Amino acid sequence: MAAVRSAPVLLATLLYFTLSASSSFQPALVLDMATILLDNYCFPDNLVGMQEAIQQAINSGEILQISDRKTLAVVLTAGVQGALNDPRLTVSYEPNFVPVVPPVLPSLPTEQLVRLVRNSVKLEILENNVGYLRIDRIIGEETMAKLGSLLRDNIWNKVAHTSSLIFDLRYSTAGELSGVPFIISYFSDPEPLIHIDTVYDRPSNTTKELWTISSTMGERYGKKKDLIILTSKRTMGAAEAVAYTLKQMKRAIIVGERSAGGSVKIQKIKIGDSGFYITVPVARSINPITGQSWEVSGVAPSVNIIAKEAVGNAMSLLAVRSAIPKAVESISNIISRFYAFTDRVPALLYQLESTDFFSVISEEDLAAKLNQVLQAVSEDPRLIIKHTQDQVTIIDDESDPDKAGDDDAFLRMLVDTVFKVQILTGNTGYLRFDKFVESRLVPKLGEHLAKKVWEPLKDTDNLVIDLRYNTGGSPASLALILSYLQDASQNRHFFTIYDRIQNTTTEYDTLPGITASNYGSKRGVYVLTSYYTASTGEEFAYLMQSLHRGTVIGEITSGTLMHSKTFQVESTGIAITIPFINFIDNNGECWLGGGVVPDAIVLAEEAVDHAHEIIEFHGGLKSLIEVTGKLLEMHYAIHDVATKVSKVLLTKWAEGSYRSVVDFESLASQLTADLQETSGDHRLHIFYCDVEPESLHEVPKIPTAEEVGYIIDALFKIEVMPGNVGYLRFDMMADVEVVKAIGPQLIKLVWSKIVNTDTLIIDMRYNTGGYSTAIPLLCTYFFDAEPLRHLYTVFDRSTTSMTEVMTLPQVTGQRYGSSKDIYILTSHLTGSAAEAFTRTMKDLNRATVIGEPTIGGSLSSGTYQIGDSILYVSIPNQVVLSAVTGKVWSVSGVEPHVVAQASDALTVAQRIIAARMLKRE
Repeated sequence: MAAVRSAPVLLATLLYFTLSASSSFQPALVLDMATILLDNYCFPDNLVGMQEAIQQAINSGEILQISDRKTLAVVLTAGVQGALNDPRLTVSYEPNFVPVVPPVLPSLPTEQLVRLVRNSVKLEILENNVGYLRIDRIIGEETMAKLGSLLRDNIWNKVAHTSSLIFDLRYSTAGELSGVPFIISYFSDPEPLIHIDTVYDRPSNTTKELWTISSTMGERYGKKKDLIILTSKRTMGAAEAVAYTLKQMKRAIIVGERSAGGSVKIQKIKIGDSGFYITVPVARSINPITGQSWEVSGVAPSVNIIAKEAVGNAMSLLAVRSAIPKAVESISNIISRFYAFTDRVPALLYQLESTDFFSVISEEDLAAKLNQVLQAVSEDPRLIIKHTQDQVTIIDDESDPDKAGDDDAFLRMLVDTVFKVQILTGNTGYLRFDKFVESRLVPKLGEHLAKKVWEPLKDTDNLVIDLRYNTGGSPASLALILSYLQDASQNRHFFTIYDRIQNTTTEYDTLPGITASNYGSKRGVYVLTSYYTASTGEEFAYLMQSLHRGTVIGEITSGTLMHSKTFQVESTGIAITIPFINFIDNNGECWLGGGVVPDAIVLAEEAVDHAHEIIEFHGGLKSLIEVTGKLLEMHYAIHDVATKVSKVLLTKWAEGSYRSVVDFESLASQLTADLQETSGDHRLHIFYCDVEPESLHEVPKIPTAEEVGYIIDALFKIEVMPGNVGYLRFDMMADVEVVKAIGPQLIKLVWSKIVNTDTLIIDMRYNTGGYSTAIPLLCTYFFDAEPLRHLYTVFDRSTTSMTEVMTLPQVTGQRYGSSKDIYILTSHLTGSAAEAFTRTMKDLNRATVIGEPTIGGSLSSGTYQIGDSILYVSIPNQVVLSAVTGKVWSVSGVEPHVVAQASDALTVAQRIIAARMLKRE
């Protein structure tokens, strides 16, 4: 369509410019020009209908003559370029123009060809065995064949032995496209042959594919050594084809300026005998990789730099690229020797070896590429490669600063200096230390710690450990402090350290026979953190969470990379930081750093105040959990499950799983997760609300006569589809008393219009539930009067009653009966009473269910306040037993007979109905 529309646009543009000149012109000129374009322009699809449109305009007498021929040429040029969006199309008035036909190169004497080639080709070998080849004219296939031995001996065989090549096309402004495959072939392998270009020629209406050739004159350069092509604003024609093709093949990096954007073939054609000429691109190039071309837009460089600086830049770039193999090898060796995840090393080395570094044009690029590769494979944020301007200093992060001594006076002074102890309000102990002491001193500190630290804190009700200013130290002392926070009888595994350099694995457990009394595991511990908390301080905070031993309050920690070494990659500005130690927690998970997220995120300076608030909140936590369990035992439909859940909640509290809970919101979330996980029932839910929520099943309001019509219009949608198929959609399950109140109008406005259909589709995709009391009435319409059918049985935990739900002996209006097909559409929104209706009809084989599994809601739930708090629990208090199997209905929802996307369910149902009708016929 775009091609068809372009012709009238072209005509309108030409007419606009000619009419605006307020003169007449020869209509034949425009018509001849259109004919030339139709026969020669390389995008003929854009010209469909143009000639007929111009002829109509001429016949209408609307085209006026422009007396000034040069003005006319300018007008026509603007019109044709604007209409076809092609700046190569130009019209000129040149009555004295004499075409100059350049000599065809193959016809020249050999001596002249040799001089021409030597004048247009320059070859040098630069430092580091870098080849420099400048070609100012791309010679064609015939000329290459004629000068084969000269080119082989003086160019290609000499170039072949260089380590890398700078191919200079900055001054190449002419050439023949037939020579392009020969040049491309020198920089590729003999097999397989590669399709490099497609050229369409309009005058002959032929298409020619250009491929690499299997045999070349002279040695190939191959595709492994670096190739850099230099371009400038003057690079044009066949040279652009070479640069563009090698760039898209990822064989060459282009350095310099965007090229001229020439054309495959341009012809200047005379328009009749008028003295006017039109310049037309008669052929076009289509790259098989991109589907586009270098024509008009030119070749964009990979490195954009002014042309005169291109050689120097190329040399620098080659220096960077020549360093890639050695850099990759060096990084591979470092990873092999030091990386703590030994099982990931083979995959990392393979990825490094197989990565394509073609796009790398600087050390920054190389560092970014290497980092991307390592991160993708290792998934380890500690393994980092980056570019740096400064020399890297290798620091051993395991070094210990405390080297002054280990005599008794020094140890006493060390404890006095490092540890600060207070008793805060509410009999809360406070312990601050800003570093973890070195490993060699840990066994000797017990007595001093007992006297200075643990003795003053032993009778406190809770303990605040302040790590807001702790920047790390030796991880060996972690086990000592953690042991004090456990019961004396406990033997717990804290963490494991794997050292890749030493090839040792050390497990840290509860230390036996520690001096002084243990603080124990029952009292609350609150760890304060800040952005400055780093290294071993972070590990302590992390372990307190992992062991469920404490509550972390404050800011996210610094995320300092721990247990790592940084190495400079030789002869580059690239550095690799590699973790040589893995810190494995009590659950067997390796912690990769990245900062510890507190259970309560607050400003560091406000952490102590928040600790007091959370301590007070935790004081009532056990009571809330106990009340939740009792409510479950009283109201949950399955008593055995409720008893089990109640016990699990208290066990989790005793194990410290609720120490991460810091307010009612987080308690509601944690309790909900534990209830659902333990019971397998996603309908159990805890929520918090500042005001008492309204009852979910309050007594329904009977509508007035004026409201009945509105309710029916809002809730029900009906349609009789082709084939006498009824469609009924309703989006809420109303209470039976409401249904009875609107019954006469419902029968008249809804039911009477679909009851006589042959098949019925009931759409429950948007019905999220409501009241279950109307389910028996609704089901009754789809069964015969006799016998009454058992639909399902309801056990109500609140009343401990068992009720069999049956169809009704009488209904208002006509029954649909039990013989006609019914299809129920469902979605993941279908819930509660809507599910009960759907499951009943499915159980009794009365309907085919099509769509998505339903939500798995409850038939009835009660909402109960947990103590006098703002927490409430929603508890399903009924279970439904199948009338067919006698088993409890699953809480996972109704599985359709035919699974389909909800949006497609109606269409699927219609197809099934049509197929069954056809089969019956």
